[in-house]
Amino acid sequence: MRRSPGPRELFVWYRVEAARLRPAHAAVLEMQDRLRAEVSGLQARLLTRSEDGSTVQTWMETYARPDDVQGVCTATQALIEDRARSLAAMTEGARHAEAFLPA
Repeated sequence: MRRSPGPRELFVWYRVEAARLRPAHAAVLEMQDRLRAEVSGLQARLLTRSEDGSTVQTWMETYARPDDVQGVCTATQALIEDRARSLAAMTEGARHAEAFLPA
């Protein structure tokens, strides 16, 4: 018997220059706090990849709704993307969003 996939999760990565780390960090955490208040059961995290000697860091936002059978549905993803527009001036290049299901 094949197991049904679990809830959809969203991963968003982008790059931030060293000079913008502090304001970008505060802005992302504030945005995620607002999203958690708006979307029932939303879990949000901010991760960074260590990059030796680089003046640019790669950041990853993760979003999950483990108690919702759909997880992060396309409507919730659109809301996240809409709220993230305020971050555009603090990031280098585009934000890259990818959705995954548990294996």
